[in-house]
Amino acid sequence: MAPVITPFTSDGTLDLPSLRGLVRRQLEAGSHGISIGGSTGEPGAQSVAERIEAIKAVAEEVADAVPFLPGTGSAKLGETVEITAAAQSAGADAALIITPYYARPTQEGLYQWYATIAREFPDLPLIIYNVPSRTAVDIAPGTVNSLYRDFGNIVGIKETTKDFEHFSRVLHKTGTGFLVWSGIELLGLPLLALGGRGFISAVSNLAPAAVARMYEAWEAGDHATARELHYGLHPLVDLLFVETNPAPLKYVLHKQGLISSARVREPLTALTAQGTLRVEELLREGSGLLDGES
Repeated sequence: MAPVITPFTSDGTLDLPSLRGLVRRQLEAGSHGISIGGSTGEPGAQSVAERIEAIKAVAEEVADAVPFLPGTGSAKLGETVEITAAAQSAGADAALIITPYYARPTQEGLYQWYATIAREFPDLPLIIYNVPSRTAVDIAPGTVNSLYRDFGNIVGIKETTKDFEHFSRVLHKTGTGFLVWSGIELLGLPLLALGGRGFISAVSNLAPAAVARMYEAWEAGDHATARELHYGLHPLVDLLFVETNPAPLKYVLHKQGLISSARVREPLTALTAQGTLRVEELLREGSGLLDGES
């Protein structure tokens, strides 16, 4: 699944025409699903109304062509419910709910948080979003399993942690019927070997066709091709994090003419001169996989 960025105009307002174009590009490149509103989409820098507006625009472009999984979580329960309700009304196939950030709740607090949302939306599949580097809390495998056991609509998790043992322990407790996606680009392919479902990979903003082909090659049993693509994507993965994601991504997409501006919202800043040089270097190194070229 491709977690698309949220483009802004040069004056900082939502750029919905560019957003719609990015979604069409993903569909044309063969991406198997679309997400918006995860970390790559800068949700914390947007109002609830802006997030809902972006979700509606993406839902219209996706139009049931592939699964649509918007991020609808917030640090506030009321906002999470409001955005999730809007996503459900817009036709989202499931909602990606981040662990509440800043508060650092206990495991019981996390259980109750997701339990409340699950009861509020009994007919909507929910995906837990675990990203401890940004939230300062890590949902434990046992807590994940309890939620999966107790609520039929909690069906999966996006694991954005470099602790690969965590992936394994979640799958060991829940079984492979639970849908586990990697949010760490270089752990996406290894996760498939454990029984994971796939990856919600920010690098697909740069190389959507290559990321889709990597998954398809693995599923077809062509592991050599999948590994070749995995290693070929390394420079583009490194590019994402030259400075805080999504600033490098937006620089490249603007340079390619795919968005009207490279603007990120505060507290993020545009690429520095040094960062730009490093991004250009990595872009040249990974150019063979840009736009799906092999």
